[in-house]
Amino acid sequence: MPAQGAPPIASSPPTPLAQTVASVPLPAPEVAPPSFSIVVPTCDRPRELAACLAALAALDYPVERYEVIVVDDGSRPPVVPIALPCRPGLRVTWLRQPNAGPASARNAGARAAAGDILAFTDDDCAPAPGWLHALAAAVTREPWGLHGGAVENALPDNACSAASHAIVDVLVPHLIDARSELRFVTSNNVAMTAERFRAIGGFDASFRTAEDRELCQRWLLAGQPVLRVAAAIVRHRHDLTLPAFWRQHFGYGRGACRFHRQRKARGLAPFRPDVALVARTFRRQFAEHPPSRAMRIAALLVVWQLANATGYLWQRVSGDRPRPSSRA
Repeated sequence: MPAQGAPPIASSPPTPLAQTVASVPLPAPEVAPPSFSIVVPTCDRPRELAACLAALAALDYPVERYEVIVVDDGSRPPVVPIALPCRPGLRVTWLRQPNAGPASARNAGARAAAGDILAFTDDDCAPAPGWLHALAAAVTREPWGLHGGAVENALPDNACSAASHAIVDVLVPHLIDARSELRFVTSNNVAMTAERFRAIGGFDASFRTAEDRELCQRWLLAGQPVLRVAAAIVRHRHDLTLPAFWRQHFGYGRGACRFHRQRKARGLAPFRPDVALVARTFRRQFAEHPPSRAMRIAALLVVWQLANATGYLWQRVSGDRPRPSSRA
């Protein structure tokens, strides 16, 4: 009973139970992130492969939502499977095939994959912890896309490695931003749905180099986008010497010859060297590095042009035809 002289206590009507329940927001149901199969081709680089697997074990992604498939492409001696105690529950599948090149090895890994999304990296690469989260977001936004992440040089003091990355750092963004019909992303950091990869036919295993350019070409011809994912980072540790740098770009020249010969057979525009893009690659070194380092990298870029042109002409004169494709 209220005290004498106090104002009466106002009574409010009881709130209906249905109204009370409706006013309390219910938690949204949790949606499991997409599942990944990470394919890693390897050949004669056991130390680099161990570092790559350690990085994959440290990914900031639910361990039950990704698997790793290692494909030994004819290593001598064969790769010995290793345990990854730092990530209990991580599924690692070990496959072996006679040496047939990285494109064939990636296709073999894709055939064994169970994930919704295929992600490819190389044995000398170390993906950043958030790599799969960035790729998952990109593929979810654009499931028809072929998504290429950023590749950083893990050996900045190696001039040959720096020069090799300097080429890609200019070439790939320029071609994608210009929406060039030659745009591509590199196969050491690329992802797509397993369904689309299999539908397109996988990598063309007749290519030992330029297989990423060839895949991107077919992807674009199918009316599907090739996209960059800047947040999906891998660090590339390719310890190049000058002879190895020459062999690498000689091989790229041979692959480029096959690639452009294939484009011609498809009735696409003939190849014309982009002199302005090459000049931009040289100029960028002097804008980003001290003069002495810029000169060293510029000298190696001259070697790049010579090796690439020599490989292109060698392939053109030799006239060998690509071997039958063994796609996914």
